[in-house]
Amino acid sequence: MIWGALVGGLAGTLVLTTLLRAASEFGLTRMDLPFLLGTAVTADRVRAKAIGYALHFGFGLLFALGYYAIFLVIDRSGFLLGAFFGLVHAIFAGSALVNILLPVVHPRMGTGFTAAGSAPLLEPPGFLLLNYGRQTPLATIIAHIAYGAIVGGFVSLAN
Repeated sequence: MIWGALVGGLAGTLVLTTLLRAASEFGLTRMDLPFLLGTAVTADRVRAKAIGYALHFGFGLLFALGYYAIFLVIDRSGFLLGAFFGLVHAIFAGSALVNILLPVVHPRMGTGFTAAGSAPLLEPPGFLLLNYGRQTPLATIIAHIAYGAIVGGFVSLAN
């Protein structure tokens, strides 16, 4: 049922965001996804955080609907399958989506072509987000596996 995906997406995004925030507070990563998303829309750092959290939760719901669509097509769902989807999601996001596409479309993020004398920009994430700390890939993968497991579990329970 689609409501299971939406509730799972909300719960999963809350857990994912909390895990990444905790990883940042413990010094495992310098990555702040809501801030990265928000600064794509505004240069105001305080507003960027608020806007970024809204965008992050909106994307969490959209990804949950994407997971749900795949569950429907393959006629299977569950915690383990969702966790696997979360792993694939994390690897794809870290190696292509955030690494390659975000710096191209983000107006305040540097790229490999940014000149040293240009206006201050956000640091590009790099492959598997390694520019934000050596533990960032691990924190991101764990958080996304938890997200996927929660979405998969809620979808499974709702059916």
